[in-house]
Amino acid sequence: MTENSIDGSLIEGIHRRDIRVYFEDTDFSGAVYHGSFVRFLERGRSDFMRCLGVSHAEFAKDNLAFAVAYMTTRFLRPAGIDDLLQVETKIGMFSGVRLVFDQKIKRQDELLVEAQVTVALIKNGKPQRIPVSLFQKLDLQN
Repeated sequence: MTENSIDGSLIEGIHRRDIRVYFEDTDFSGAVYHGSFVRFLERGRSDFMRCLGVSHAEFAKDNLAFAVAYMTTRFLRPAGIDDLLQVETKIGMFSGVRLVFDQKIKRQDELLVEAQVTVALIKNGKPQRIPVSLFQKLDLQN
């Protein structure tokens, strides 16, 4: 279990992070712009990894990064200004160079967005095997 008010909480394999909707997140109609939802999902994945003790800054020192390879997203309901949303993130599966995240964005118990995001570990633009130490951290969360 890892809890941190800024990064969210990671309990029993599910990371939860609250996000407030600001004016900048909305489009001309006052609804959250679809690209903002994608950013919220990114924050959820980044903070999930941070709660595991994985530092993107440390990876960058070795020219390593996670790159989104594939994303499927279902936008089910809109959100608006001042809504308090919760991004839920968990690992769907992981293999040699890939992680698959299952993610949801909710407003209270109402499901707004579902996504499955595949990321690959890369170094200088080429796929790299995920370090054993990270596999061990991920395995503890499944």
